[in-house]
Amino acid sequence: MGEITIVSTPYDDVFRTLLNDCRELVIPVINELFWTKYSGNEKIVFSQDVHFLNRQDGNEDKEITDTSFTILGDETKKYHLECQSSTDSSMLVRFFEYDTQIALDTGEIDGDVLTVTFPHSALLYLRHNSAASDKLKIRMVTPGGSVEYDILVMKSQEYTIDEIFEKKLLFLIPFYIFVHEKYFQEYENDAAKLSTMLAEYAEIKNRLEAMANREEICEYTKCTINDMTNKTAWHLAKNYKTVRKGVKDIMGGKVLEYEAKTILNRGRAEGREEGRLEGKILTVRIFQTAKKNPEFTCNQIAEEVGCSAQEVDDTLKMFGL
Repeated sequence: MGEITIVSTPYDDVFRTLLNDCRELVIPVINELFWTKYSGNEKIVFSQDVHFLNRQDGNEDKEITDTSFTILGDETKKYHLECQSSTDSSMLVRFFEYDTQIALDTGEIDGDVLTVTFPHSALLYLRHNSAASDKLKIRMVTPGGSVEYDILVMKSQEYTIDEIFEKKLLFLIPFYIFVHEKYFQEYENDAAKLSTMLAEYAEIKNRLEAMANREEICEYTKCTINDMTNKTAWHLAKNYKTVRKGVKDIMGGKVLEYEAKTILNRGRAEGREEGRLEGKILTVRIFQTAKKNPEFTCNQIAEEVGCSAQEVDDTLKMFGL
């Protein structure tokens, strides 16, 4: 089997940002994929996302999974999600490598028996063709018999705006632009057609605003969805200036800096703020690293974030940590 090169894309970055900063958005995705009935109040615990995979040539490669996490509900289950911008059979190899390592991370040895539990795995396709299946399959042929499991597939382009909001699949909003990708050239040349697409984004923006006003989502989640929508459109429509500008004008621009200030103010008033604090501002990054790695010392956090230990100490005292 040939070597597989995995290249991170801006869409991977958007995917990971949503999962880390707005992790409550993943629950409806899991319910849609696996027919589960999580309420949304369950605790999500993210696993270590960096693994070292041994290759046949003896080398050890550092790989970063898109995400693996455990949902603590009536029943504890492990999940592994990946994001792919187009159909690619190499994903099966990637899933097997990651799922195996995830299983080994929590493997248990009892006497002469090693028990490993594989995660429930799923793939989000941002693009797909008519031949794309609704599930992938991994089959392992062992001396003790064959074992196989499915990797379920979600195709983001199949969901309408109404379905996204009815099913609370807000996670898909930043990727909605892929629905319009094949029409970009028409939009550049036809203002009427462009306005039709932008009307959809105006609807998305208004419906997010309404959810925030009803406190169904917090201001930070709303702003992050808007910002990630801009980021995806900016990269996907990089050769279509009018399309990019149209989406940005509607969804808004520099939201992360503003929202970081909101978080800091909330942190001063309420003490600890749970999750979703990764961002460009140093204070927010320190806070997130400390929450994610409670065992880290100030020096370790400083090295991770790229600042002085004194800055870390001052920030943690501000939040009462």
